[in-house]
This record gives sequence, structure tokens and C-alpha cells, in this order.
Amino acid sequence: MVYFLIAVAALVLLVVMSSVKIVSQGYRYTIERFGRFVRVAEPGLNLVTPFVYRVGRKINMMEQVVDIPGQEIITKDNAMVAVDGVVFFQVMDAAKAAYEVSDLYLALMALSTTNLRTVMGSMDLDETLSKRDEINARLLAVVDHATEPWGVKITRVELKDIRPPSDIVNAMTRQMKAEREKRASILEAEGSRASEILRAEGEKQAKILSAEGLKEAAFRQAESRERAAQAEAAATKAVSDAIEGGSSQAINYFIAQKYVEAIGMFATSPNAKTILFPVEATQLMGTLGGIGELAKEVMGDVRTKAPAKPKAEPSAGRGVPPGITGVPRIEG
Repeated sequence: MVYFLIAVAALVLLVVMSSVKIVSQGYRYTIERFGRFVRVAEPGLNLVTPFVYRVGRKINMMEQVVDIPGQEIITKDNAMVAVDGVVFFQVMDAAKAAYEVSDLYLALMALSTTNLRTVMGSMDLDETLSKRDEINARLLAVVDHATEPWGVKITRVELKDIRPPSDIVNAMTRQMKAEREKRASILEAEGSRASEILRAEGEKQAKILSAEGLKEAAFRQAESRERAAQAEAAATKAVSDAIEGGSSQAINYFIAQKYVEAIGMFATSPNAKTILFPVEATQLMGTLGGIGELAKEVMGDVRTKAPAKPKAEPSAGRGVPPGITGVPRIEG
């Protein structure tokens, strides 16, 4: 009797222990009654009647990743490329993931592979290499829509690597090199053009400034000559007024100044080798006085008589007025 009670107690304990199911966080268990789905056991402690109810499938509800194996795909322009990638997904409905598809991982891998071939096969090689984000987005939309009846959410699709053939890689390298050389030549030509333009502009501005400088210098020289002429005219008028007033000192000063300038020109002449001055200062002053008296008489005659053309009188020296003595002899 004691042994029987011990056996019954052990059996009851075994039944109780078998009816307790602990579900880990991140998982869901499907509960079946005689093979038919009844409910989903949530994480924590769950009691399941033995012999009638049992755990059907253990579903991982966390985000998971499926590796798409490398495969060769023919693009729209008949180029062969090797592609591999990954698919991130998460089970949203444990019952559908357990009973709507036989092997979830295998189904996701096959679905991703076929749609990857479809998407990349409709694009050129350049597009497959440059529009990776577009390929990922199209794959995500297609695969997510296809797995919706399975209670699965596709969160991301990423292409890990796209490997074109080696000959195409070499051709692309040469093309890239040619493009860079072309851009370098264009930039160099543009730089030379800009340099020539700036140099021409600089020369133009220099010529303009030089012409303006010459113009200003000519204007200044003309103004200086005009002022010198005005001063000469004023001086001549002053001398004429002084002579007309009866002053002989003005004409003496005027003739002496011209005389000294003429002597200076003789001295600076490159053909003059010897210049003799047998004239003393007193003789020079006397000569200038005689010239002044002559000019005074001439001016007096001009005022009293009508102007007439005077006859040239011979003189002892060539080009010397009468009454002037002591003209120096100049040997060249």
C-alpha cells in the first residue's frame, strides 16, 4: 500500500512537471490540442495539460538575418556579375510563421535569390554598380510583400558585394583614367585661357596708362611752352614799353642777354675747336651802349615816319650791325 501511494505521488508529480512550460523572452510557443493549433504561449510560466495539449513550434520573435549566398547574375546588357547579400526579417505572427510556410528560412532564401535575379537582370551593369540603394529598396518592397502572408516583416535587404568580371573591371579602370585625363586637360586649357586673358588685360591696361601718361606729358609740355611764350612775350613787351618810354637800359639788357646766349651757343657747339675773345668788358658795355642808342634812334624814326624797308649797310664783320666793335674771332 505504501509503495502504491509513492507511485501515485510520483506519477502526479511527473504530470505536474510535464504540464509546466517556461517560455523564454523573445520566443513564442504554439500550443496544439490533439495536433490542432489552439493558442500561442507567451514568455514566462505556462501550464499545458499533458496528454491533451502539447507544444507545437518554438518561434523566434527576434529580428534575424538570412545570408543570401553568392550567385552569378546576367544583367540587361549581358554582363555577368557575382552578387551576395543579406536579408533582415522579424516574425510578427507566430502562428502564421509556424503553419503558413513549411521552412521559413529556406523560403526566405529562395524568395530573396529569385527576386534579386529579377531586379538586377532588368538593369544595366552601370546601374547595378551605381544604384545599389535602389536595388535594395526594390528587393525590400517585393520580398516584404511576398512574406506578408507568413506573418514575417522584412526590415532590411542589403547587397554585400557586386563583383563584375575582371575584363570589365579593367575596361572600367581605363575608362575612369581617360575621364580623369580629359578633365585634367580641360582644366589645364581653362587655366591657360584665363592666364592669357589676364595677361592681355594687363598689357591693355599698361598701354592705356602709358598713352594717358604720354598725353598728360604732352599736355604739360605744351602748357610749359605756352607759359614760356607768354613770359617771353611779356618780357619783350616790357622791353618795348621801356624803349618807347625813352629808357636805353632795357634794350641794353635785352641785347646783352641775347649776346651772352649766342656766345654760350658757340662754346657748346661740337664743331668749335678754338674761340678767341679779344674784347674787354668795357668794350662790351660800350658796344651794348651803341646798340641801345641805335635801337632808340630807330624806334624814334619809326614813331615819326612811315615804316620803310631799311637798306642793309656793309660792315666790317659778317652779320654784325654798324657801330659794334670788338667782335670776337671764332675758329672751328
